[in-house]
Amino acid sequence: MKINSLNSNHYSIPSEVVIEAYKKGLFPMAETARSKEIYWLDPKKRGVFFFDKVKVPRKLRKLARNYPFQIAVNTNFEQVVENCSKITNLRKDTWINDTIKNIYINMHKKGHAHSVECYLGKKMVGGLYGVAIGAVFFGESMFSSVTNASKFALFHLIERLIVGNFSFIDTQFINDHLRQFGAEEISNQIFKIKLKDGINKKGNFQHFSLNGFIPHNIYPLTSNII
Repeated sequence: MKINSLNSNHYSIPSEVVIEAYKKGLFPMAETARSKEIYWLDPKKRGVFFFDKVKVPRKLRKLARNYPFQIAVNTNFEQVVENCSKITNLRKDTWINDTIKNIYINMHKKGHAHSVECYLGKKMVGGLYGVAIGAVFFGESMFSSVTNASKFALFHLIERLIVGNFSFIDTQFINDHLRQFGAEEISNQIFKIKLKDGINKKGNFQHFSLNGFIPHNIYPLTSNII
């Protein structure tokens, strides 16, 4: 549901305003990448990851033993956002316009937004970004230019949040890609109850490891966290 529109202005929405909107269950989106407005959405149903319901395909656990990617946290947030906003052959448009980009880049600079990145050599080939408030992580977008890259970013995020004592991930909307890993759809009413409880708890995004590349001994799917 579209609630309110704002003229596109890179500096018109302070991070504190966005955080308060998230706490109420709202999040911003643009109609298209070229839109001059953004909207605050409050969907009737919400996609979520509850950590005790995460599913990991056996083939991905097996693949993890060979450390297929280098994984890093918060080393190039802006590039992750930029890649998530790109128009591709499979993605004809996105909801990430210039205002959306600036909202999250500013939030990252203040420590509220984080990225998980996958690399092959020095090239970023997958990743995701989102916002951490209390013990809730609000997932925003992910991308992959190589098979399985975004999946390993997601699995590292889940493990990091479990170790950091987070309650759940808000995926905003549900799709088949997320559903295959255990994401589910709940009503707005139930979401708001879970949200109120989660934001009043304390999660620690950095408890798993500090920013930078993660070592092999904490590689996702190899330490039985999920």
